[in-house]
Amino acid sequence: MTRVDHSVPRIVLDTNVCLDLFVFGDSLCSHVLAALRSGAVQAVTRDDCREEWHRVLHYPQLPIDDRQRPAFRDAFDTLIQWLPPELSTVGEDDTPLPRCADPDDQKFLELALASGARWLLSKDNELLKLDRRTRSAGLFAIRLPQLWSIAEVRSHGASGPR
Repeated sequence: MTRVDHSVPRIVLDTNVCLDLFVFGDSLCSHVLAALRSGAVQAVTRDDCREEWHRVLHYPQLPIDDRQRPAFRDAFDTLIQWLPPELSTVGEDDTPLPRCADPDDQKFLELALASGARWLLSKDNELLKLDRRTRSAGLFAIRLPQLWSIAEVRSHGASGPR
């Protein structure tokens, strides 16, 4: 995992988006992968999100085997920067977050807030339902990856939607 660059807009990717990027090579997400590779945005993660990624790679319904898993873990670690707990945990003084109906996904909201991310890309309906609330609170947008655009990065400049 590489060093965090604070001058680049941050983005959080949920596990299903990571599957589309790194395992399935979904063409609807290719612009997200290009933005990560070019350095236009910086994806961030924390321990529990990364652990979920590793756990999901062992789901029997995924069309991967033990020989492929290290490459998927490495692709994730190459493009998604790990943040230490002091930079990725919501504190008592932070802006209150809406509660996600799926408690397993709350960690992605927390990471987006704590890291100062401008976007949380997700395919999870329970997270997507919270977009209006997070944006109206001046926090971050929650988008389907196929609806997020590199133009959003350019249009927000250095200040972002926060």
